[in-house]
Amino acid sequence: MIKTIWRWFWRPAQRLAWGAIFIFGGFAGIIFWGGFNTAMEYTNTMEFCISCHEMRSTVYQEYKKTVHFKNASGVQAVCSDCHVPKAWTPKLIRKIQATNELYHKAVGTISTPEKFEAKRLIMAERVDAQRAHQVGLVNKVVARDDLMAEAEKAARRICELSPVAVQGMKESMVRGATLDYNAIDQITDWIQTRVMNSQDRKEGVRAFAKREKVDWPGR
Repeated sequence: MIKTIWRWFWRPAQRLAWGAIFIFGGFAGIIFWGGFNTAMEYTNTMEFCISCHEMRSTVYQEYKKTVHFKNASGVQAVCSDCHVPKAWTPKLIRKIQATNELYHKAVGTISTPEKFEAKRLIMAERVDAQRAHQVGLVNKVVARDDLMAEAEKAARRICELSPVAVQGMKESMVRGATLDYNAIDQITDWIQTRVMNSQDRKEGVRAFAKREKVDWPGR
């Protein structure tokens, strides 16, 4: 049985043995797959995204002013983090859908700032609530009727936290959005020192040790 399969494997088809065809096809497939995947991953880079003037002169300029570009953590979020799925099959589907943009590039659908602004709302609607939740733009997606109840629930949870810590987090986010990394590091260190030396921290440690409900001094 094994000898029969082995002979068939190396028996010439017309000019080449079946085994040689399979081996050559396997190597060719590996090379094609590697090249295809590398090219697809390159289209996820910021360099590729801003290679056309439509993106470079509009969205990219706005992006540079947001916390996605510069923030206290130093972690930058690029276009593909929000607009391209991580799983391979959904990613491939999204890339196929994106080929439609080549047509609009050719006909100049958003070739000027005026045309871009006219299409901005339509383009923005491509990221729905579920996708925004998947990539971390929002913490939770709820039905419209439950929206206010969930917002109030989150607000009550924040109100249960240390006022000094909450103030520090808000201050860090607001001030950090307009500063460079060195200034952000200085502000972060200052806020952390303030929180760690606060009465709220001492009260939090005391209440935790005694398993009591914390009563924040707020200072």
